[in-house]
Amino acid sequence: MQRITITIEDDLLAEIDAAAEARGYQNRSEIIRDLARAGLQQSTEDTAQTGPCVAGLVYVYDHAARDLSKRLVQEFHGHHDLALATLHVHLDDNNCMEMTALRGDAGEVRHFADHIIAERGVRYGRVVMIPTGEGKQAKVRKHGHRHE
Repeated sequence: MQRITITIEDDLLAEIDAAAEARGYQNRSEIIRDLARAGLQQSTEDTAQTGPCVAGLVYVYDHAARDLSKRLVQEFHGHHDLALATLHVHLDDNNCMEMTALRGDAGEVRHFADHIIAERGVRYGRVVMIPTGEGKQAKVRKHGHRHE
């Protein structure tokens, strides 16, 4: 096992400490290892998706972070084919939340979302991907009346 040093925000550390106490962990290292394992497992499951999809990307960021807004705009312009619409919400004096509807190949959507979430100043991010099944033949359903 290796000893490492990380920098973590005070409020996030407080959440980790509260979760550790509530779950009965003996120290921070144990809960951080478990959270890292769970995150890696989720990441592996998320990246396994292939084919066309729609997705919702939600992230909270510090609007005062140096050049963050500029970097985000550049990312979105570089991937304009994926983004359908974005909603911007001012949460408080320091934080904004954006929710973006995406559509495209699952690998491209995941790659784009990962880059947005990884930007310095983005405090939280999550993407939910839903396969669209495009290219599959639609089932014919018989239900007693016609659609015209």
